[in-house]
Amino acid sequence: MGRVAVVTGGTRGIGEAICVELKNMGHQVVANYGGNDQAAKEFTDRTGIPAFKFDVGDYDAVEAGLKQIESDFGPIDILVNNAGITRDGVLAKMNCDNWNAVLDTNLKSCYNTCHTLVPGMRDRKFGRIINISSVNGQAGQYGQVNYTAAKAGILGFTKALALETAKYGITVNAIAPGYVDTEMVRAVPADVLEKIVRRIPVGRLGNTGDISRAAGFLADEQNSFITGATLSINGGQFMAN
Repeated sequence: MGRVAVVTGGTRGIGEAICVELKNMGHQVVANYGGNDQAAKEFTDRTGIPAFKFDVGDYDAVEAGLKQIESDFGPIDILVNNAGITRDGVLAKMNCDNWNAVLDTNLKSCYNTCHTLVPGMRDRKFGRIINISSVNGQAGQYGQVNYTAAKAGILGFTKALALETAKYGITVNAIAPGYVDTEMVRAVPADVLEKIVRRIPVGRLGNTGDISRAAGFLADEQNSFITGATLSINGGQFMAN
């Protein structure tokens, strides 16, 4: 049975791979994006998946955007909170704008989308919420206090919301990817990236399919006994309990 699925930050990288995975499972998928109109158009042309532009860090914009999607396609039963940005720097040199931008996009967005959609999921007694965290939210990372705080916050958010919604047939889980071969990671200087790969026991970067297949698994209707969990997909770089 196909359902309506929304993937934030869905037009590139991991988000695009998740969109395609969910579409291949038979769902009506809609991608959200924040700014790159050309990339969004190319994504839709390439995949046939519609893309809606709104700022996930702005509650009113999220509410309006999701209501428009539901008006066009029907109730949203699958939500993937994937949108994320970086504004790196050590705390001593980090300004408030860079702190707020990362927390708003990466963490507040989860509140914005879930607060808007969970009531409908509760009424329908079904929902699949998948929040994309990061290995750096588990292990920490120098020069990323904002990003690490946001991604760690997602893990706590996931557990608490899972407890609140389990009796309504809603599962809430997180995926914590390691370093994946995406545009964001390819922007890392080559010498730094080489050192990162040396710290990954399997000896390579992840690929977007490694993450999208896990998202498809968690979105499956049959997987109703998995909630509040975090899937760490990092090639053994960080082994969480």
